[in-house]
Amino acid sequence: MTKPTLSHQGPNHELSAMGCPHQVSDVDLFGHGAQEHWYESYALLHQDQPVVRIPGEGANPGTDGYLLTKYEDIERVVKDPERFPPRLHQAIEQLQAAETEGKRLPPINAMLASMVTLRPNHALYRSHRQELTDPWVGPGASRHTAMIEDCANRLIDRFADRTVIDFIQDFARPLPQMVMANMLGFPEDDIPQLAEWGNAQVAAFVYGKGHRNILSEAETEAQFAKLDEFKHYVSRHVTEKRASPQDDMISWLTQVHYQALDRKLTDLEVNGVVYAMIIGGLETTQYALEEAAQLLCDHPDLWSKLKQDPSLIRNFVEEAMRLRSPTQGLSTRINRDDEVFQGVTVPAGSLLHLRFGAANVDPEEWENPLEMNLNRRALTRHLVFSAGPRVCPGAGISRLEQNLAWRILLERLPGMQYAPGNTFLHQPGIMLGTLELLLNIGETSSPQVDLNN
Repeated sequence: MTKPTLSHQGPNHELSAMGCPHQVSDVDLFGHGAQEHWYESYALLHQDQPVVRIPGEGANPGTDGYLLTKYEDIERVVKDPERFPPRLHQAIEQLQAAETEGKRLPPINAMLASMVTLRPNHALYRSHRQELTDPWVGPGASRHTAMIEDCANRLIDRFADRTVIDFIQDFARPLPQMVMANMLGFPEDDIPQLAEWGNAQVAAFVYGKGHRNILSEAETEAQFAKLDEFKHYVSRHVTEKRASPQDDMISWLTQVHYQALDRKLTDLEVNGVVYAMIIGGLETTQYALEEAAQLLCDHPDLWSKLKQDPSLIRNFVEEAMRLRSPTQGLSTRINRDDEVFQGVTVPAGSLLHLRFGAANVDPEEWENPLEMNLNRRALTRHLVFSAGPRVCPGAGISRLEQNLAWRILLERLPGMQYAPGNTFLHQPGIMLGTLELLLNIGETSSPQVDLNN
């Protein structure tokens, strides 16, 4: 079955028809159905309006938002957190001021609460990453290799007697869920509940309105009710693991002496780190896997090429992420001073929406940007995980999961083609993911056994 082009103009999942934009005035990246035409929109913006003012939608009253689409602009922003501080730092400063003045704190999640003490500034952010997360999801992620391989093989075993699968439900979604549960030390039987809490964590990025991903008051209340359940669940595990540590990340966090603050972490701080792992550890990998699968179906010769030369899998993973960025954009930075981007003056205090998906197909940075090229120079310079000192701390484990997953899938499956029944319609929000992905995989084989072990 041939996949429609990105300019497919059928009704979207919201049952509203958003046609393919033909001029920059047609572009709306945040409206219902915008996901169906993001990449056509990027081409128009790159050519005619690479910086877009979003009136009245800044971080503070009376300020504006600005959409950036060019690679050079976004790279400049993310690599200079002093000049372009994260929006969260403003929230942390407000929380610290409220605490000092004895004001009642607004409802906040565990991650934000822990950031007030663990990583309120750039120096402590760096220490937090080096001491607390790098050993597990950064450079130290290789410790999980055998576990990830086991999870991938067990998932394939579940559909080994089928020829058609929903790749999202059967593999792309459950793999990072299983990996995260095992790494943190949660029982796999709890994954359905963990998935529900994970959905609550990212609700704003799926259902939130506009570039600031704003939920309604009712949606926010429902979100915090779910997150409160998750906080209590994690707290119970933290208490148990502090008393009887196991070989998992939560146990390690309860025991480690955090050199930057010269003390152990509190239960709330451990809870906050776990929260960050869940929110960052599930989404990127799931969407990267499912979009990579579509690219394999779109390029029929690529499966046999990777199967014959597995050393190309790493290049494929990086190029697939560049072409189909899992998180298309985030409004996460504020400029301290007036700045100029592509000839447009952006006033100090503006909220910057960094459109990573557009930057990763910027024709001034990438030759033939919409083509898959496994021989591109410096393949990892894309901005899928951002860049600079605030690069995503979980990039290591996401890359490892994707590389291992594709190696095992290529070993065990004879092929991968679109099956009938796909709509190719995308979910709402800022993550690039289809509602389903039905694939014909043929007859699977048993996992390869390393006779040296």
